Amino acid sequence: MTTHYLRALFEPASVALVGATERPGKLAARVMENLLAAGFRGELFAVNPKYASVRGVPCVASVTQLPNAVDLAVIATPPATVPAIIEDCGKAGVPAAVIITAGFSETGAQGRALEQQVLEAARHHGVRIMGPNCLGIMRASIGLNATFARGNALPGSLALVSQSGAICTALLDWAQANGVGFSSVISMGGSSDVDFGEVVDYLASDEKTEHILLYMEGVRDGRGLVGSLRAGARLKPIIVMKAGRHPEGSRAAVSHTGAIVGDDDVFDAVVRRTGIVRVATAGELVAAALALASHVRPRGERLAVITNGGGPGVMAADRAAELGVPLASFRPQTLARLEAALPSNWSQGNPVDLIGDAGPERYRAALSACLEDPGVDGIVAILTPQAMTEPTAAARAVIGAASGAGKPVLACWMGEASVGEGRRILREAGISSFRLPETAVEAFAYLAQFYRNQRVLLEAPPPLVSQEPPDLEAARALVRRVLADGRTLLDTTESKEFLAAFRIPIARAVNAPDADAAVSASEAIGYPVVLKVRSPDITHKSDVGGVHLGLANAQAVRAAYRQILEAVTTRRPGARVLGVTVEPMVARAHARELMAGILRDTVFGPAITFGAGGIAIEVLHDRAVGLPPLNALLVEEMIRGTRVARMLEQFRNLPPVDRPALVDVLLRISEMACEIPEIRELDINPLIADETGVLALDARVVVAPVAPGARPYSHVAIHPYPATLETQLELAGGEKLALRPIRPEDAALEMEFVDALSPESKRLRFQSAIRRLTPTMLARFTQIDYDREMALVAIESRDGRDREVAVARYIRLPDGRTCEFAIVLADAWQGRGLGPRIMGRLIEVARGAGLGAMVGHVLASNEGMLRMCEHLGFAIERDPDDPLNRRALLAL
Repeated sequence: MTTHYLRALFEPASVALVGATERPGKLAARVMENLLAAGFRGELFAVNPKYASVRGVPCVASVTQLPNAVDLAVIATPPATVPAIIEDCGKAGVPAAVIITAGFSETGAQGRALEQQVLEAARHHGVRIMGPNCLGIMRASIGLNATFARGNALPGSLALVSQSGAICTALLDWAQANGVGFSSVISMGGSSDVDFGEVVDYLASDEKTEHILLYMEGVRDGRGLVGSLRAGARLKPIIVMKAGRHPEGSRAAVSHTGAIVGDDDVFDAVVRRTGIVRVATAGELVAAALALASHVRPRGERLAVITNGGGPGVMAADRAAELGVPLASFRPQTLARLEAALPSNWSQGNPVDLIGDAGPERYRAALSACLEDPGVDGIVAILTPQAMTEPTAAARAVIGAASGAGKPVLACWMGEASVGEGRRILREAGISSFRLPETAVEAFAYLAQFYRNQRVLLEAPPPLVSQEPPDLEAARALVRRVLADGRTLLDTTESKEFLAAFRIPIARAVNAPDADAAVSASEAIGYPVVLKVRSPDITHKSDVGGVHLGLANAQAVRAAYRQILEAVTTRRPGARVLGVTVEPMVARAHARELMAGILRDTVFGPAITFGAGGIAIEVLHDRAVGLPPLNALLVEEMIRGTRVARMLEQFRNLPPVDRPALVDVLLRISEMACEIPEIRELDINPLIADETGVLALDARVVVAPVAPGARPYSHVAIHPYPATLETQLELAGGEKLALRPIRPEDAALEMEFVDALSPESKRLRFQSAIRRLTPTMLARFTQIDYDREMALVAIESRDGRDREVAVARYIRLPDGRTCEFAIVLADAWQGRGLGPRIMGRLIEVARGAGLGAMVGHVLASNEGMLRMCEHLGFAIERDPDDPLNRRALLAL
């Protein structure tokens, strides 16, 4: 296995503490105390010109005087000294550093300049930096505690990654009391170099980590984070708490970390697209951590509540309703078992009220009955200490019933003194225990949310309806023309011309510089018409009296033109007025006014918006946000996430709107966001929809130049399908095949292809006796991030259907410069010249993506593959990690 390039940072074999001291109360003294107390298994050095040794650890005057190059430097010196120390680290061959010191970009302009000096020195020498202004790093498996926290983390499987040192210390304190351990505790601080995406990549491949908890205040590399979360969430549960959900919080986050904070709606869209779970508070993060620590995953989201008090049961049910967690409906057999085991005055449903005098046997019987019900996906068991309650014995009954059940059981032992022992033995048995019913339900909700998000992440969308391709050249030419004029805002006619290039139905618009031209345009369009002021300085035309509706004749048009100019001159005296735009007055009896558009997030790039439209849009705040590229499934999810969605169905006397036409418009807007990086804002408002279709009545488009040399699609968080890589292959025998990147909707073709491979072909490709792709593997192979990997499939079209006959793929390795390849051909297509052709094309794509080398691990017995690799210029060498393998390496 390839060593991760951040191994020196998170698994160092040697550490040097720069600024080490024996002076009590100093930050570096606390770090040294923690390093010694944790029992670091590697070599430890101190750096400080004032000492020959620090607490028995050898000390040198500078990093350059260390006897050997160390893996990790931990820096706790004044900020002004840090640039020179990083320079010394580079000269001494130190690959990684943790900068605990504060006083950088979070302090203002002077701090930002100092941080830039640090980064320039680090990049010059290839030193990777965690921090600055961070708590440090803990790694229990190697006895590393390079932090100034009080105490050490227990060993465990949770990884905590936090931008706030205070959150780290609070969770560590809670974890000690609750017996919860960590594989890693990573304080990001300012995250000026190593960002969240890189850390998630490392933890996703870390064998010691089973679950990942993230606390974020800001993100610098949105695209890197999205790619890492999408890949990591397929392997491990990821829970994130994102601060800055409101403007006030965003400002505080910027002042705290100096990071850029994006729109919170956009971050929610990121959560949905990456298969992770989001919590809102530190308390909920703790609840999620406890739930994850149980290691039991729900297969669904239907909850049963068992309680010895009616009030707490109602509290749990209310919280479940607020979180959208359905209470399970019991099957008749379950109700019969409960009826036989419980008093006649039990609640007869869910929540299951065992009555206040419930003993351990009632808990055992109720849990056993509910756990065996296929309609129950998880249980919250609540106990309140009453006169006849036996909290410890009841806890043992819950443990016995839950053992081997395969469904999550969460406990809520309310109170303190009399329930402490029961809570302790529940925790020791791996059952998460809470003090409040609402918190226990929240913990189950996070497990259920993870289940839902994973189901969406792994779902293979059906084939999309083929669309007429947009006129990209016309759209790009229009944008170039506007920018060449020194403008950023398209006028009304240009905006509609732009929409028309993407096949979005529009209402015709004609510019008129004066009243006579307005009358002529109105007669050409046909009465009644609408007049709108034409001004590059006015966004909301109706706010300044710049819109007149339902003009039925030439006299009305002339009067409206005069009134518009007078109103605008009065209300916006400095605005430039270029005349008016004339449009037909569209009146549809069943129309709903909607809004659709594009916003540009500072971190994650363009996002698609949809919701209620019209003049009340700012008041209603009814919008859903999605990350492009979208498909029909994701568009439908966006629509369902709005309140206006209910009005799109049959509503009173209104027929349902043409849903396919509405979906098509949102797909077209997704195309715009991906293909036209110059778009900064786009609003279609109103977009009217009825049973006959959709029509864009008004649009606002704002553009800006892109950076010179920007790579295609570098502006979007998720790389869209690269249609430009589609091509045709003609083999020597005359066979013609389509060669293109794989798509999510190829899941059925991929499954059929692998199923048809011979056992020998499967062994050579997967180096194991795989029989069938699992749903997770199928999603992993077809739902790829085109920025991080590529899979080219060769498709044969015959007898009216497509068949996959070969696939060649590469995936970027953690160093970001090297990729690993794999290729497999259908048995009937081997030896016909297809392998070298598809591999040659894959090599071209990898080279175009800026990769430096391609590597593959080939079984020594796979002589045909080795010959093909040699023919394509690969160097073949023995695999140092496996004598049965050969390593094929090609410099790109």
